[in-house]
Amino acid sequence: RDFCLSRGLGDVYKRQDRYLRRLEAMMAVADATTSLTLTGVGDVLEPDDGLIGIGSGGGYALSAARALLPIEGMDAETIARRSVEIAAEICVYTNTNIIIESMDTA
Repeated sequence: RDFCLSRGLGDVYKRQDRYLRRLEAMMAVADATTSLTLTGVGDVLEPDDGLIGIGSGGGYALSAARALLPIEGMDAETIARRSVEIAAEICVYTNTNIIIESMDTA
């Protein structure tokens, strides 16, 4: 049975208690085909281009990723790493301690 990422996020949110619903945070989740953002109020957002940027340097990293995406020879991990590095150069609240978790799509 296929797992629907957006439906799964909705179920997770419904099970959260009131305290967690008021948490002003965002969570980026993705699988091999879909990227989603879960907001603190329970909205599930799907970007048009599949790119997500959250946190203090998220806008900078997102802009950098959009600029790097058309460059041939750059895989997703390279784009993500370089985008966060660029964001860290611009935003004083973003550091260069980068850990990238990747999924095996096979």
